[in-house]
Amino acid sequence: MRSIAEHVADLSLVDWWPVRAALLLATLLAVALLLRRRRDRAVRYALAPLAALLLVVNVLLGVNAYFGYYLTVSQALGTVGEEEGSLAMLDGKAVPRSAGAVVEVQIPARSSGFQARPAEVYLPPAWFTSPRPRLPVIFLLHGTPGSPQDWLDGGEAQRTVDAWAAAHGGTAPIVVMPDVNGAVFDDTECVDSPRGNAETYLTEDVPDYVRTHFLTRDPGEPWAVAGLSEGGTCAVVLALRHPDLFATFADFGGLLGPRDGDTNDPGTTVATLFADSRADFDEHEPAWLLGHRRYPGVHGFFAVGSDDPEPLAAQSQLTDLARRAGVETSAVVVPGGEHTFDVWRAGFAAALPWIAERIGLGASR
Repeated sequence: MRSIAEHVADLSLVDWWPVRAALLLATLLAVALLLRRRRDRAVRYALAPLAALLLVVNVLLGVNAYFGYYLTVSQALGTVGEEEGSLAMLDGKAVPRSAGAVVEVQIPARSSGFQARPAEVYLPPAWFTSPRPRLPVIFLLHGTPGSPQDWLDGGEAQRTVDAWAAAHGGTAPIVVMPDVNGAVFDDTECVDSPRGNAETYLTEDVPDYVRTHFLTRDPGEPWAVAGLSEGGTCAVVLALRHPDLFATFADFGGLLGPRDGDTNDPGTTVATLFADSRADFDEHEPAWLLGHRRYPGVHGFFAVGSDDPEPLAAQSQLTDLARRAGVETSAVVVPGGEHTFDVWRAGFAAALPWIAERIGLGASR
């Protein structure tokens, strides 16, 4: 029988009932009591901060529910998906597992000097078998504001890949979730700029670490890069600029290219990210790359919500250009979807079988 704590941990933070409803009721009761006893100084000093705190929590829960970030109490508390120990301890557990494991690693920025936060790495059950197979790799890139943990929380990447592994004898890609920004509200757009050498970090430091520490297949056809929002734009740019590293990409809700803002209009991007170099901007602009180069052997997956206008316009333009440039392209529009984790979760779940097949897993084409 499950304990009360286990039932509480599974309570939804996105549905109205019961957590959000209970907190709203508590807020209303605190405010009502405060108004009724407003002349009582002791009551006022005690209840006013409590009412303010409850109001803030209700607003934060509303924002969380809209974006679908933390789905349950246990996710918000960080008790879901926690794996014991370091990489060394996980390495010692070379025994059959029914589910994969996530390990947090600090990837040295030897080439880039980029000040990155720790990365999250998902290791499928097959990684713990002996002899250990050399597995393909998927990079999953977060957006801004955000962190690598986003793909485990709102993105539910571990659950999605575990389900795929369970249907394929425990074999699945190694999923690497690196930091692309350095801080929650920073925005590098995954390029080398005054905001940090993010592109060098993602194309040199991270791949070198992943290959040597997890004994993966070599980069190229067995490697893919995918991302949400800013990370989706990054995935397209990195694959088009480094097809020898990533032969497959997936873009969930990204813009037309690196942008210093939330629209497809470049605005100040050339100045802020590319030191006023239009040539450097063009070399990172997917539309320009797809119009000037051919990409045979590259595969691209796009997913966006129908109610997410700027990324929807970007997807419409980029999918057409990608097909003309020789990219094998698949595109999905989620009806009623907005710029939220609901779309990005669904996008990754839809893309995973498609990606797995192209990086060497699943049914042959």
